[in-house]
Amino acid sequence: MAQHEHVRVAVIGSGFGGLGAAVRLRREGITDFVVLERAGSVGGTWRDNSYPGCACDVPSHLYSFSFAPNPDWPRTFSGQEHIRAYLDHVADVFGLRPHLRFDAEVKRMAWDPEALRWDIETAAGTFSADVVVSATGPLSDPKIPEIPGLDSFPGKVFHSARWDHDYDLRGKRVAMVGTGASAIQIVPAVQPEVAQLTLFQRTPPWVMPRVDRAISAAERGLHRALPFTTQARRGLLWGIRELQVQAFTKRPDELGLVESLAKRNMARAVKDPALRAKLTPDYRIGCKRILLSSAYYPALVQRNVDVVASGLSEVRGSTVVAADGSSAEVDAIIFGTGFHVTDMPIAERVVGADGRTLAEAWKGGMEALRGASAAGFPNWMTIIGPNTGLGNSSMILMIESQLNYMADYLRQLRVLGGRAALDARPGAVAAWNQRVQERMKRTVWNTGGCTSWYLDANGRNTTIWPGTTTEFRRATQRVDLAEYDVIRAPLGSATAGADGAKSGAEVGA
Repeated sequence: MAQHEHVRVAVIGSGFGGLGAAVRLRREGITDFVVLERAGSVGGTWRDNSYPGCACDVPSHLYSFSFAPNPDWPRTFSGQEHIRAYLDHVADVFGLRPHLRFDAEVKRMAWDPEALRWDIETAAGTFSADVVVSATGPLSDPKIPEIPGLDSFPGKVFHSARWDHDYDLRGKRVAMVGTGASAIQIVPAVQPEVAQLTLFQRTPPWVMPRVDRAISAAERGLHRALPFTTQARRGLLWGIRELQVQAFTKRPDELGLVESLAKRNMARAVKDPALRAKLTPDYRIGCKRILLSSAYYPALVQRNVDVVASGLSEVRGSTVVAADGSSAEVDAIIFGTGFHVTDMPIAERVVGADGRTLAEAWKGGMEALRGASAAGFPNWMTIIGPNTGLGNSSMILMIESQLNYMADYLRQLRVLGGRAALDARPGAVAAWNQRVQERMKRTVWNTGGCTSWYLDANGRNTTIWPGTTTEFRRATQRVDLAEYDVIRAPLGSATAGADGAKSGAEVGA
């Protein structure tokens, strides 16, 4: 007989979203929950991405929870190891360890309309929950393009988010595929030790200097002694970014000055006109995420680096061939080609009230009421859901807003009493999405002339929030029951869970 556990809430994932949800649940007085994590430790994307040079492009004091300030950030832009340590600290300080279930990858979850609960199959056993909070995040499943001949490549192949630390790059000929946020950190980190680095650049990024420095012991001491100074620092960083939003969302033409600064930054490091031409984007800055690095351009001008202004199209043995016909012999291929963002694999494992998977429901594009609730999936919420991403600020701000919404959602269920569920009305989801997409039309992400991972296969922007974080916080402050159908359990149905009849460990088949 297998052990089965029923809980009030099941949280999926233990990155910022999952741990934040767990903290908020405890602060709301809810302790009957589990956090299901597929790996063996917390950290999410900051656990998975451990490549050389990995760091955050959002200032440290803004890239942390408001309820868990860290006065001891060592740098203004923290590295991966510091952010992962911070998340471990959050798990410890807020007493989350007893709720964590490691090596518990979700294989399938299905809504039971009779019992009004989610039945969850994981690698560590079965669970059921009255409410599911999905916090798997959009940057969790690496995407490697289908390249003819890649399977027969005799060398080493890995994605930046699955870095092979046992493979020694020293003296190797390396192909770096992609020029996104990970690649511009990897290139300067590995360039000094490899024999040859060939960078396959399908689209050049806009790159601004990264003004990073060590935070002095005096500053850290001040923040420990006077906690309000940490909050003031965070508030200043937040305010600056709020003021920038108008240019991205309403007046993209104002970004021309920023483009000039970016070109000047490039010209300081890259003197060769031909290389500068390769590295100069042909789209409006901000259309893709603006990248921060003071080491990327200096690395590209080194003698052992070759920039190929074309994507990788074929692999012939140990020869990599670009779309422009150029080729190189390499020992290793590193993909910095992003993640399954608009086609998240978790969506294929979530089965709603009508038997359809979330992936089927979102076939025409992801959409969720206030970025949280999908129609036909009762008592299921997502953190960092559709159209909650940011192009210029900290996602922690958006996560905390969604945690406010989650908390009120659970309060509404408690007020309703008995066995109840909330299902977002299709009309409410459609109306919300229409407003978001209408606002999206004039943003730089839609008008800037680029193809980015913000857009889905239909060319629709289903990832970015077209407004300020303040606007989003207001929009998610309370749950409006008029936007939901209230579902009650059928008479005579199973009542384990919310009414207190059965909870905790149960024995099942």
